[in-house]
Amino acid sequence: MQKSKIIRTALLSTLLLAFGALSAQAAEACCPMLLANEASPAAIAAYPLKTCVVSGESLTDGDMGGPVDYFHKEAGKPDILVRFCCKSCIKKFQKDPAKYLAKLDAAVTSPTAPTADASHKH
Repeated sequence: MQKSKIIRTALLSTLLLAFGALSAQAAEACCPMLLANEASPAAIAAYPLKTCVVSGESLTDGDMGGPVDYFHKEAGKPDILVRFCCKSCIKKFQKDPAKYLAKLDAAVTSPTAPTADASHKH
């Protein structure tokens, strides 16, 4: 009985979260497993860049094994999906997130905005 109630609550919370009727904080309080660090297909499809925000490398090509999804968290703000070409780019991003988030924001407003960091080398 308890397991089916948890499943129903998780499904309802997922639907409400997907349609924006439930905040991330409410979903986390209800069902923390809903907010695992896994990007939804819709979030990936809506992501504005086809390249890594740090290196400029393609997120779909190359020998890096596919994109690495990361959720940047700031108190009082919604989590932001940032996609990288590799895990090592996350460390560089974490040193100056504002720099790279500005590039991500620019990509939303201007699809031709530069994204590569010339000092990045694999």
